[in-house]
Amino acid sequence: MQGGCFSISNLGGIGGTYFTPIVNAPEVAILGISRARMEPVYQRTSGQFVPRFMLPLSLSYDHRVIDGADGIRFLRWVAEALEQPFLLSLQG
Repeated sequence: MQGGCFSISNLGGIGGTYFTPIVNAPEVAILGISRARMEPVYQRTSGQFVPRFMLPLSLSYDHRVIDGADGIRFLRWVAEALEQPFLLSLQG
């Protein structure tokens, strides 16, 4: 494969909350990062809402190249790496 690449688009700096990035040739995928903010999140263990810092992520990809299951696995990996960056340095 030649010419394929991955892009990251950050609209959070200008106030973007949620968006769908568009894949442009020769890109294979693009990760969209929106503005992070505090939101109430329900905790099942305590039965209460607690404030959590939430960062919306959007992943668009070319289905001719990337399977949907692989796309969501990658997005979960990115989210986990952002949640616990120390583990990323251990895993490499």
